[in-house]
Amino acid sequence: MDNVRRIPHPSADQDGLTRTAPHDAEAEDYVAGVIMNDRAAYLECARLITREDIYQPGHRAIWDAVTGMVAENKQLHPVTVRAELEKLKRLREVAGGDLILRLGYETVPGVMAPAFAERIADVARIRRHDEYANKVKAAILAGATAEELDKLTDSHRQQEERRTTAGQGPSHLTAAFLDWNEHFATDFGNVQLLPGQLMAPGQQITVVGDGKAGKSLLVQEWLWRMASGQSFLGDRPQAPISVLYVDAENGHADIQERFLSYGAGPGRMGLLTYASFPPIRPLDTAGGGTDLLAMVGDAEAQVVCLDTVSRFISGPENDADTWLSLYRHTLLPLKRAGIASIRLDHMGKDGERGARGSSAKTQDVDHVWELRAHGGGTLTLKRTHTRTGIGPDSFVLLRQARRDGNHYLPGATRHVLMEHEQIEPAEGSVDWLIAQIDRLGLPDDAGNPRTKAALANANIPARKEKIEAAVRARKNRTNRVPREVPPTLPETGSPGESPNDQGGTAKPQVKHSPGTPGEPTGNPGSPPPPPSNKRGVGEGEAATQAPEATETPLCTVCETPLTGYRRDRGYDTHLGCDPETGSHPDRPDHGHQTDEHHGAA
Repeated sequence: MDNVRRIPHPSADQDGLTRTAPHDAEAEDYVAGVIMNDRAAYLECARLITREDIYQPGHRAIWDAVTGMVAENKQLHPVTVRAELEKLKRLREVAGGDLILRLGYETVPGVMAPAFAERIADVARIRRHDEYANKVKAAILAGATAEELDKLTDSHRQQEERRTTAGQGPSHLTAAFLDWNEHFATDFGNVQLLPGQLMAPGQQITVVGDGKAGKSLLVQEWLWRMASGQSFLGDRPQAPISVLYVDAENGHADIQERFLSYGAGPGRMGLLTYASFPPIRPLDTAGGGTDLLAMVGDAEAQVVCLDTVSRFISGPENDADTWLSLYRHTLLPLKRAGIASIRLDHMGKDGERGARGSSAKTQDVDHVWELRAHGGGTLTLKRTHTRTGIGPDSFVLLRQARRDGNHYLPGATRHVLMEHEQIEPAEGSVDWLIAQIDRLGLPDDAGNPRTKAALANANIPARKEKIEAAVRARKNRTNRVPREVPPTLPETGSPGESPNDQGGTAKPQVKHSPGTPGEPTGNPGSPPPPPSNKRGVGEGEAATQAPEATETPLCTVCETPLTGYRRDRGYDTHLGCDPETGSHPDRPDHGHQTDEHHGAA
């Protein structure tokens, strides 16, 4: 082949878009080798670098395995590291184990590890600047505007600042100190809620619902629209937000069918990264928290969703320690990094008590949203717990969907807002049963036997568990205390109190049916009638002239005048009128409220 003339190839394009990113392969070899043998060396390196600083995928897999083993106090050795990677189904990333054999048995002393880790950190910073420059060049070639380039610059700066804030060693501890001048100069009241107005950036929420309510169906559409920059629930569109959806509940066929029904598809997924049945360790362990944070980092996610949270824990669901460990190992690091999280959870057997399991579930979240289906595609999404109070407290939704047999049609599924007046409880539901009981005129504290008998006499069929749920709900609405109870007015005791008890906080009054032991016989606790124009009719005190005529406030439910202490203390409904259900007595005597009408006031 000596007579073949070789044609020189042009040199590679060195515009930064095609060349290998900066990294120090030799330093990464030494660090990956030594940490498989020396726990102290790993801890020293972890003060200087994170997994994102390591460029080579195989070395990064070794780092992940050792991180989990150290957190779980396991013995380190190349053999045990290989076994850990095999359990995680990641051996392919280390060439079937050959990389571990090459690095783990020819290593440097542990005291030298920090020097190589510092080298990795320095080159990683250069690499991040290089990646940023490449993005800018690619954007310019694609015709980006000056505003779009500014956004790239701002994003790069924020990521570098975040790394500084979450730095390694003692600096990451002192970074938690508040700068008071900057802190009080920040307008926290000006919060831009995420699309849909269910949460703010960086917050953590739980969406609870029955198995048939369609939690995944709602949240999947919400997060896809968020990731693709679309509006949701009437909210205005925002720039696409990077989302990681971690799913251990839905099969691949279901996922494909659902997203197609929302209108998604190839080229229309936006910034949504979907992890289906990922082999991560339990999230109530240190290793599991490390795994999820690694996934969040790779996806560059600003929002992460766990569907369903009970699939990602190893401890008992009724044990508070399980949820405290989940917060400590997984949710706290996410919150510290400013990453919002959404947890889907199942309703307990008693739907009135919210999610199943320990009450510790709700201690660490900013909001708890309960999703309930009412038939006919009508849904209610109600916030039952909140730490901040930011945003709306409830939504009434309509699930619009078309099916061909058991399959959703493409582009035909959507959740939209629905006016409250349009809601008609489905026949046979608990809400429908409550309305029937109200129409029968039973008091709110009527028990199961009395309610069952009244329904039977009216020929209204209902299952035992539905009746019991309706009875609980009616009793709960009676005992509900107003959000803001005005202080006791001077020289005016609470209804049912003696003059000597004046000056304390008014206790909530409960409506009781006649003859029940809720309050002493002969003392219904009704407020005194309003002052009369005639003198000498006052009870227990000298009669006074009627006050000058003023505009009388109306009840927001039945739209009739408020009287007595409920008017004087700023209430906007009669005691027997329920603002949530709109129910009220048919013919109330508002001038003299009694047990038959608005109950003991």
